[in-house]
Amino acid sequence: MEGEDKKFKYIPKSLWDRLVSYAQHLFDLSEDKDNSKDVTESIERSVEFRGTNLWILIFAILVCSLGLNINSTAVIIGAMLISPLLGPIMGLGLGVATYDFELVKRAFRNFGIAVGISIIASAFYFFISPLSEAQSELLARTTPNIYDVFVALFGGLAGIVAFTRKDKNSTVIPGVAIATALMPPLCTAGYGLATLQFSYFFGALYLFFINSVFISLSAFLILRFLKFPLKTFIDPTREKRVRQYIIALVVITVVPSLYLGVGIIQRSYFESNANAFISKEMNFPNSQIVTRDITYDKKKPTIKVTYVGEFIEDRMIVHAESKLSDYSLGHAELLVRQGFKQDKLNTDAIKSGVLEDLFLKSEKEIESMKGELREMDKEIAFYRDDQTKASEVKRELMRMYPVVKQVGLSKQLLFADNVADPDTVYIAQIVLSDSISMQEKDRLVGYLETRLPTYPVEMIIKVR
Repeated sequence: MEGEDKKFKYIPKSLWDRLVSYAQHLFDLSEDKDNSKDVTESIERSVEFRGTNLWILIFAILVCSLGLNINSTAVIIGAMLISPLLGPIMGLGLGVATYDFELVKRAFRNFGIAVGISIIASAFYFFISPLSEAQSELLARTTPNIYDVFVALFGGLAGIVAFTRKDKNSTVIPGVAIATALMPPLCTAGYGLATLQFSYFFGALYLFFINSVFISLSAFLILRFLKFPLKTFIDPTREKRVRQYIIALVVITVVPSLYLGVGIIQRSYFESNANAFISKEMNFPNSQIVTRDITYDKKKPTIKVTYVGEFIEDRMIVHAESKLSDYSLGHAELLVRQGFKQDKLNTDAIKSGVLEDLFLKSEKEIESMKGELREMDKEIAFYRDDQTKASEVKRELMRMYPVVKQVGLSKQLLFADNVADPDTVYIAQIVLSDSISMQEKDRLVGYLETRLPTYPVEMIIKVR
């Protein structure tokens, strides 16, 4: 019994060891890892911005600016695939991870050149462009949220892992370029500069900074995890000084990014709760919300709601206001605007709200019409297929049987008792200039059944 008990106790340990070993093998990043020297050289080459890289960046910025200007998602995605902006950001992460201060300085210098030229090129485009209105694709790059942080972090992790693989011809790096969206914020900053709308300029730069910091941080984490070799120095004093610079740089980079990340989380949480509060507590009979303005400020966050319709009594507003704490909004100020009495009503905002409602209704109607058109297309294709096949069958039959003069082909639905769905058959009508033998008729039927395998074939032969 003792031996059995010992054996029984040993089995779970053995299974656990095997599970741990399997998990290590499953998630092992070293198996297809490229040589550290080759990876380092590849990233260092992508850091440089001069000659070809610089011209490609300018053209990519102009393409992206054009896409934002005409609100074309496809053009914006194409520009992001062209862009070489990831290079210096990954280079910065590599330099910090390996204590290569020279690489860090070179990456910073080229990063600054790339950002400066990108903003100048996009500002020049928007300055001369006849289309000055900000489209939805452009506006989406002016207010970063917590999801942008996560996209940059996880996209950066995927990108640096792909950079360290032997096979670099995968779709990962282009995918990272699209997901992290480095180009559009820079183009939006150029738009803000060209039109002197500095809220757009700083908002877009803020988003670009978030993306850049978290991609670089991702590179640093993965390269340290993979234990890339640290740069060695002949002079110990210089080595110590460089490491101090690197540590200071890491702190300067990471601490603000964490602060920004926390700020974005707090703002996103406030906006989510405020929208939930408005949707559930601020719906009054015979009144419609035309605009909602949610402003997050640590000292005095505000929720402004504008109504049209019947006047809302003060007691109803006070009752709704008492519910703010239920949504963790007790510190927020609720402002209700209605009937031109509390504030001058923003007619542009009302137009925007009404147009938004009309747009949503139009979208539903368009989707319904699209469904009807798809059904009509199917029916047209159903009958158009007959015409095409009849023409092909006629040509083939006339080569095989010179007596064939005309060929008609159509689908017919056959309904039977107690059957919900009808059967479909081909009716083939063939006009001959002379009669043919029964054996030839059988061959003709066999040909049609082979040529038209989708449905059964019924043949009608006429001699004229």
